[in-house]
Amino acid sequence: VQLVESGGGLVQPGGSLRLSCAASGSTLDYYAIGWFRQAPGKEYEGVSCFSDRDGFTYYADSVKGRFTISRDNSNNTVYLQMNNLKPEDTAVYYCAAEIASDSSWSCPRWYGMDFWGKGTLVTVSS
Repeated sequence: VQLVESGGGLVQPGGSLRLSCAASGSTLDYYAIGWFRQAPGKEYEGVSCFSDRDGFTYYADSVKGRFTISRDNSNNTVYLQMNNLKPEDTAVYYCAAEIASDSSWSCPRWYGMDFWGKGTLVTVSS
């Protein structure tokens, strides 16, 4: 599966952005999709995960109540709606896909993901 992120940009604190992750090459029915971010000098952080197969949903504590992950089956796209953005949300955001298996999902552990997009930069600054 190929993943392409879009929707990043510069936004003021308190503002909103919606990131998109467009998938091609395969339906997302057999994957979990995760959004990860990497700030300068920091490790990958799992932000949110979602799978239609079993309703698995995850949000990092730092984004709970502000970010929402969703999927549009008609266009094989996963979204991350980000509200009330803070300067500490500044990072390159990546979407990644994990192939379904008999084990529990690896997401939000980044090393368990199988396919990655190239990322989109989100900058929160006044």
